[in-house]
Amino acid sequence: MIDFIKRNRVKIIIAAVSVVILTAAFVLGGGGETPLPEPTEPAQEQAVNTEEPVTETAAPTELPTETPSPDPTSEPTAKPTAKPTAKPTAVPTSKPTAKPTAKPTPVPVAKPVETEKVSTVCTLSVRCDVAVGNPDLAPEKAAVVPQDGVIYALREVEFQDGETVFDVLARELKNNGIHIEYEYTPVYGSVYIEGIANLYEFDCGDQSGWRYKVNGKYPNYGCSSYKLKNGDRIEWIYSLGI
Repeated sequence: MIDFIKRNRVKIIIAAVSVVILTAAFVLGGGGETPLPEPTEPAQEQAVNTEEPVTETAAPTELPTETPSPDPTSEPTAKPTAKPTAKPTAVPTSKPTAKPTAKPTPVPVAKPVETEKVSTVCTLSVRCDVAVGNPDLAPEKAAVVPQDGVIYALREVEFQDGETVFDVLARELKNNGIHIEYEYTPVYGSVYIEGIANLYEFDCGDQSGWRYKVNGKYPNYGCSSYKLKNGDRIEWIYSLGI
């Protein structure tokens, strides 16, 4: 209603003024037929507006919602922190443990009883007595011949079963740094000794050379064919007559 008055106050004032004038004219004129002045445009407007005004219901003015200012003294409301969803830990599937296979108890193998080895020995000596001071011996050869005629003094040596006179002679001279030279003769099927300690066949004559004896006897076959027996006595001798 207040809004309506405010909007039409000019018209209301004009209408009021017109009413006052008409009333004054009516009173002063004594009620004669004094022609009424033509209503002015404002009167018409008043006549038009004399109708009961339609009351308009003003739409309620929406008051702005004030956002309350945060209280600086108040503690900020902590937003709930979303807890990370923990991934399910994969439980390792335990593999079935293989049962250890029981190892068979090794059966002890009976070792063969080692029989005590019987040491087989023989004696060996190498001499050239006939070459000492021999007139047929060349001077350069005389210088290498030992004055006592002993090239390898008599001693006891070991040998393996199956070894021959030649095997023992070659091994012992080599171990003691004494020269030996030989060759294999197919005619006799045996090894022939050509020289020992640089003293060769024919150095002291046409029949001179190296010979061997076993137990005091001259065998009738080559030294590489004579197999030794335990206790044999081997003698190598430089001889003037083969």
